[in-house]
Amino acid sequence: MLLIIAVANVAGVVFAGEPGLDATPHGAERVIDFWLFDLVHARGYPVFAVMFGYGVVQLARRQEAAGATPEHIRSVLLRRNAWLVVFGLVHAVSLYYGDFLAAYGIVGIVMTLVLLRRGDRFHRIVPVIWALMLVEVVVIAALVTSRLIVGGSSGAAGLPSKHVDSLAATSYAASVLDRLGEWPVHTLTVLPFILITWLGMWAARRRVLEEPTRHRTLLRWTAGLGLGIAVAGGLPAALIAAGTLHVDESAAGLALTLHGASGMFAGPGYVALFGLVAARVARPGPVVGALSALGRRSLSGYLAQSVAWLVLLAPFTLALGGRFGSPTVTGLVVAVAVWLGTVAAAARLDRRGRPGPAEYVLRRLTYGPRGQSGL
Repeated sequence: MLLIIAVANVAGVVFAGEPGLDATPHGAERVIDFWLFDLVHARGYPVFAVMFGYGVVQLARRQEAAGATPEHIRSVLLRRNAWLVVFGLVHAVSLYYGDFLAAYGIVGIVMTLVLLRRGDRFHRIVPVIWALMLVEVVVIAALVTSRLIVGGSSGAAGLPSKHVDSLAATSYAASVLDRLGEWPVHTLTVLPFILITWLGMWAARRRVLEEPTRHRTLLRWTAGLGLGIAVAGGLPAALIAAGTLHVDESAAGLALTLHGASGMFAGPGYVALFGLVAARVARPGPVVGALSALGRRSLSGYLAQSVAWLVLLAPFTLALGGRFGSPTVTGLVVAVAVWLGTVAAAARLDRRGRPGPAEYVLRRLTYGPRGQSGL
């Protein structure tokens, strides 16, 4: 999941836009753009959103098993999520505008106050909501198809992209000032992913990932349908991004809307796929162990990526994106290299029995100086 996030974010950093896109791709850039829009862009954060909702239930369950009262559990969750908002603010202002931590914190507070202690009957609303979301995707897909049929395939428009000032700033001070204005707007626009975190909570209440064998049929259907919808819905935008499909502005806008709406289904799809793969790993080796180590230190891994983008890609630092030919290819190489670095660092910390630095700080802030191992 962190690799998907790295690849998605680095494209935006290199091209200072949202989504990150080379308007005139050539050769390998076309292939990369196609796969970015079909499998990565708007398909990474829903994975984290599902797992965040799942984690809220797991944390509450561990606290309950340790003998905590409902009031104490609620207090711990509220304190933890409030500190996530603070982490998000610091992260956004100092490193990267596209922060999700604050939004997770806000959503986590809402989930704790409104959803956590509700009964199963209330949580049955979740599948209904996702069925309605699928209807929305189908309607948008029909609009895209009809637009292409009636003449939308005769233009030369690219996908709509929003310029991000902080990513193009020529000094660190200027980037900080830009992010102060960008972060609140970005946070507000991503808050609706509470519908995705709610699905994670629903799955956690049924222990879908803890008991993958018992839920194998559900996981298979979720992986197939979720990723199938995401791939099919992302296809028009991917073809436009690759320069293969030529459309007018109206069709390009509809394609990007379909891309975003279908991308939400990649969250449960990827999670289900990862769950099926993990269930088949009888003896975790060093590779799986290292990936698991990073998973347990995902907050540190996520923040380390933002530090790397600032040091390696910002216009006022090393600016590697514009120094080695294709920014698209360079960005991809940087993203994979940074991710591999976080995997290696997490594995080393795991061998020493130490948490990630961000996890350590969040644990201290949530539980106090003595901390608890259940976070």
